[in-house]
Amino acid sequence: MTNFLKLVSVLSLVGSTAIAGGHASGDAAKGEKTMKKCKACHQIIDDEGTVLFKGGKTGPNLYGLAGRKAASVEGFRYGKSIMALGETDFVWDEAEFVSYVADPNKYLKAKLDDSSARSKMSFKLRKDEEALNVWAYIVSLSEQ
Repeated sequence: MTNFLKLVSVLSLVGSTAIAGGHASGDAAKGEKTMKKCKACHQIIDDEGTVLFKGGKTGPNLYGLAGRKAASVEGFRYGKSIMALGETDFVWDEAEFVSYVADPNKYLKAKLDDSSARSKMSFKLRKDEEALNVWAYIVSLSEQ
């Protein structure tokens, strides 16, 4: 088998979420199930207004999260600390997302080096595997 065919074979096994747009090492199908925990606050709606994941509006739309600057969804009212993070030109990637959702307050305090930093997000997704899977699901919907 030529090297090209080997590469194509490997890439098809890896899956589109790992190679397009944003890196995702989790399982998107499992992430879809876990995402139900996020449904009360978050939705995923594409740029054309198509609802890809129906949820609440307490949290920002998660469409296009990979590579997006923090606190940048137009019209959403973010808390002061996450806005301060966005002002540093911070962008979301898999590792940062997993760390953030494990404990949003602790994350912001460390990232901003500010013991008074607070997140409006009180929910915690402490298991790395679940967070990786949710990230993979979000990335998969953002790449359609």
